[in-house]
Amino acid sequence: MTDTITASQDRLDLKLPGRATVERFATAEVRATVERVIADIRERGDAAVREYSEQFDKHGAETYLLTEAELDEIVARVPAQVIEDIEFVQAQVRRMAERQLESLGEFEIETLPGVLLGQKQVPIAAAGAYIPGGKYPLLASAHMTIVTAKVAGVPRVAACTPLIKGEVPDATIAAMRLAGADEIYLLGGIQAVAALAVGTETIEPVHMLAGPGNAFVAEAKRQLFGEVGIDLFAGPTEVLVVADEHADPFVVAVDLLSQAEHGPDSPAVLITTSEELGRRVLDHIEEILPGMPTKDFAEPAWRDWGAVHVVADLDAAYALADEYAFEHVQILTQEPREALEKMQHYGALFLGEGTCVSYGDKVIGTNHVLPTRGAARYTGGLWVGKYLRTVTYQEVTDRASSAQLGELCGRASRVERFEGHARSGDVRAAKYAGNELPWSDHRFEG
Repeated sequence: MTDTITASQDRLDLKLPGRATVERFATAEVRATVERVIADIRERGDAAVREYSEQFDKHGAETYLLTEAELDEIVARVPAQVIEDIEFVQAQVRRMAERQLESLGEFEIETLPGVLLGQKQVPIAAAGAYIPGGKYPLLASAHMTIVTAKVAGVPRVAACTPLIKGEVPDATIAAMRLAGADEIYLLGGIQAVAALAVGTETIEPVHMLAGPGNAFVAEAKRQLFGEVGIDLFAGPTEVLVVADEHADPFVVAVDLLSQAEHGPDSPAVLITTSEELGRRVLDHIEEILPGMPTKDFAEPAWRDWGAVHVVADLDAAYALADEYAFEHVQILTQEPREALEKMQHYGALFLGEGTCVSYGDKVIGTNHVLPTRGAARYTGGLWVGKYLRTVTYQEVTDRASSAQLGELCGRASRVERFEGHARSGDVRAAKYAGNELPWSDHRFEG
C-alpha cells in the first residue's frame, strides 16, 4: 500500500503493492543530468543539441527538421490502412476539441453606464509537442497534442519525436503531419524539449510544451516550467477499476494489465464490493501475465504497484477511489453513471463494460494526456483550453462613471497605502466631475 492512501472505511486487502512509495519527483541523478543538458543547450544551441542527440539517441544530423519532400517519402511508406485509421482517430479528437472550444465563450457586459468589461479567448502563439519513442511509438500522442492545439487556433506547432532503435518511426511522423504540425523534428529526449523551450540557431522557441515522455523528458518540462507553459507534470500511467459483483472478472483482469504494460512503475488498482470477484480477478491475472508479450513491464508493475481492495459498498468504493485520485478510473458496475455524481478526483472516467481505458488512450477522441500522482485533485488533463489564454479588457466611455470609479479608487487605494494608484483615480474624478486634487493645484481644461 502506498503511503499516500489512507483507508476511511473497513476493507479487506487481497493484494497490496510490493513497494511502499512512488518516486514523486525525479531522482537527484535525473535532475542533475537534465539541468546540465538544458544549461548547455541554452549556451551552445544547435551544437549541444547535436552532441546530445548523438550521445543519447545515436543520431547526429546537420538539421533535425524534416523537409516536405522527406515527409512525403515517409508518409508514402505507411500502409493505407494505418493512414485511414489515423485519420479516423484524429477526426474523433478534432470533434471533441471543437466542441470544447464552442463551450468557451467570449462576452462583453456593461456593469455601469459606459463601463464595458469583456473576455476573449486568445490562442498561444507557438506550442511544442513531444511525441515519445522508446519501447512504444506513441503516435496517438500526436493526435492529442497537435490536433488539439490546431483546433485551439495555435498558428505554429513544432513537434518532435526520436528515432526508434535507429529507424524513422514512419507511422508517428505520418500522424504528426496529418495532425497539422507546422514543423516536425526527428529529435528526442531532453535535447528536444530544451531546444523547443529555449530556442537555438535553427529552432525558434515555443511558448508551451505538451506531451508525455520518460523521466528525463518529464523532468526537463518541470525545470523549464515558468520559462514556458506546460500541459501538466506527468508521472507513470495509473489505472483504477471500481467493480461490483456484476462485473466480469476476466474483463477486469485484462483491463488492469492493459495499463500495467505502460511501464514497470505503473500502478493498477481494483476496488470491489465482491470478495469473490476480487479473488477471481487475481486468478485470471496469474493466468494471463506469463503469456503477455509485454510482461517485462506488466509483471513488475502488477507485482510492485498492483492492489485489490474489497469494501463494504459502492459508496465506500467511490470514496477510496477519490483518495487515490488516479488519472484513469474505470467503472464496471451495474449503474456506472452513478460515478459521475459520486466521484470527484480523477483524470478521466470510463463508464461501463463497453468502454475501456485503452479506447481513451488510442481511439475514442477524449485526450489521453491526464494528471497523475494525485494531481487530479487540482487539475484536469490536456484539452483545447490549455492552448488558450483567457484574457480580459475594460473600457470606460461614460465620464460620470469614470469619475465615480475614480473617487472609489482613491479611497480604496489609500486604505492599502498605494498613493500612486489613488492619484490615477483622483485625476479622473477631478477632470470628469470637477473634484479638487488634494495633492496638486492643476486645473483641467475641457
